[in-house]
Amino acid sequence: MSDTMFKRRRLNEDKLLSFGFCEDGGSYIYTTDIAGGQFRMTVVAASDGAISTKVVESESNEEYVLHRASGASGSFVGTVRADYEDILCEISRRCFEPDVFKSDYARSVIHYVRNTYHDELEFLWQRFPNNAVFRRKDTGKWYCALLVLSKGKLGLDSDEVIDILDLRTEPENIGSIVDGKRYFPGYHMNKKHWYTICLDGSVPIDEILRCIDVSYQLS
Repeated sequence: MSDTMFKRRRLNEDKLLSFGFCEDGGSYIYTTDIAGGQFRMTVVAASDGAISTKVVESESNEEYVLHRASGASGSFVGTVRADYEDILCEISRRCFEPDVFKSDYARSVIHYVRNTYHDELEFLWQRFPNNAVFRRKDTGKWYCALLVLSKGKLGLDSDEVIDILDLRTEPENIGSIVDGKRYFPGYHMNKKHWYTICLDGSVPIDEILRCIDVSYQLS
């Protein structure tokens, strides 16, 4: 479980410090007691977000490793393992941010929306961690959806996984916009009002940003 807690997540240094980490030579260190004080757990977060841990027995100062052994069982090991994973889960939740969308175009979209409309991506579905939306603060309506998707699901002859963007337009414009090459029917959206753009360079970024402005105004 601990191997996946930090997958596709980005370290926030300010939040680490607020949580109780101390900076030490470019890394961040956090120490806490677990299992009723019988063990001491140390978490080290590197500047690139890599996490390492060490659990030692409080009295002997000897390292304990059974909580990481999949075959180890028993109530005592289970208690240590549960406390250990609870700490890591809390660090992931409070000190790391989603880092799902990797393409330069997706990052440009996120930067543009953040600076123009002061909105942040919202990951609303636990079952779909690669889906997120932007929505207006005043109306609460979505105007962009960012997803990670195989090109084949858009009808293209490729299994390449890319970032895509869903946007709003007027229903009367859908027919003239959607061409199956650069613009596609809205994926997982009402296809009368939404269309999809691949964030792979097929549509220039300036054109995408203008489309975002239109979608925002329609929301």
